[in-house]
Amino acid sequence: MEAIRSINHQDMTNTLDDAMQVLFSKLDDAIDDVENGRVISEEELWKELDAI
Repeated sequence: MEAIRSINHQDMTNTLDDAMQVLFSKLDDAIDDVENGRVISEEELWKELDAI
């Protein structure tokens, strides 16, 4: 039974690690966008949202 718990915990850990890698990747992209001025104003954001 202990082996099954270990396997389940390992699968969960890999899933969390993968999710964290995706999260950090998206955060890096967002930081790059801000640093390079590729952002929109709040007014532009609301106009885009209203269009949806």
